[in-house]
Amino acid sequence: MTESPKMKVRVEKLRNIEAAEIAEAALVMPVVFLFLLGIIWFGRAFNIYSTITQAAQQGAIAAARPTCATCAAPNGAVAGNFPGDTAVANAVISVMQASNLDPTQIVPVSGSAAPGCTAPNNIVVCREVVLNAPPQSQPQQCTAPQQSQVCGTSVSFQYPFQFYLPFTSLNMTRVILNAQAQSRMEN
Repeated sequence: MTESPKMKVRVEKLRNIEAAEIAEAALVMPVVFLFLLGIIWFGRAFNIYSTITQAAQQGAIAAARPTCATCAAPNGAVAGNFPGDTAVANAVISVMQASNLDPTQIVPVSGSAAPGCTAPNNIVVCREVVLNAPPQSQPQQCTAPQQSQVCGTSVSFQYPFQFYLPFTSLNMTRVILNAQAQSRMEN
């Protein structure tokens, strides 16, 4: 059985089309793969940021709530029966460990600590500070609250994240994520 000339032309066109599709796929697939890999890593960065923000919020809440209104102050408690800074740091660490983040990677916050602030485990805990104050380098101490001022606690820390995006400028780039939360003091 011999092929007609028309059939040979059709077979040749199909081969050229298949080859073109393979070449197009070879060019597009790496770009699509990098795009998907970028989505995964940016999603992971957002997940870590969300987790450390939640950890800072739980630390601020722990620092602003008395341990017990009628009990004697426990060891390490500060004035007013509020939990000590170690208990606040433990609240932050427990949220991070629940999400499988390593709390030992928390990096020290740059700059000097403000008066009234401590930094157990590189977690800055500030008590009796003005909440929602204009942005400054350091929290303002709440000495005599004015009518428009609200006093409370502030918890902040920094956590590193490293991208792994081969063949891009972001590969092995280390980003420092900041977490900060405030809470009103309860009496």
